[in-house]
Amino acid sequence: MKKLLTIGGIIVVIFVLILVLNNQSNKDKLKDNPYGTNKLEQATIDLIGDKNYSNIILPEDLKAKIESGEPVTAYFFSPLCGYCKEMTPVMMPIAKDMGVEVDQFNTLEFNEDAQTYNIEATPTMIYFENGKEVGRMVGGQPEENIRAFFDAVKGETK
Repeated sequence: MKKLLTIGGIIVVIFVLILVLNNQSNKDKLKDNPYGTNKLEQATIDLIGDKNYSNIILPEDLKAKIESGEPVTAYFFSPLCGYCKEMTPVMMPIAKDMGVEVDQFNTLEFNEDAQTYNIEATPTMIYFENGKEVGRMVGGQPEENIRAFFDAVKGETK
């Protein structure tokens, strides 16, 4: 019985230690996060610092950018979306290589704002020009489709 209590105590201590370390890690990530709030879902917190999610845009900034008329490529994703997790690490290096700026909009954190753009599934990429949507790609896509979308975007901005 004494061994059982000792083992149980060790397990509890380890569990508490894991919680404390995770909490500290979250606090560190939240210090300079791009969302402007510390009230974020854990899945979002886990992405902070990931180079593939380094161009986060807030709803009011996306709206202003689109309304300005400048060309905007917006990528609507959710940290819980398996297709997003597959596509983002493929897409972002392609965007960088092709010189396309992709603004990343987190639908988990800003779901109501995402509805403004008729987002029915993630990932969704929309290209806006002169304040209007001129291109949309929905769902996880292979590299060649991503390149074709960016080629079309680059063609529009010339």
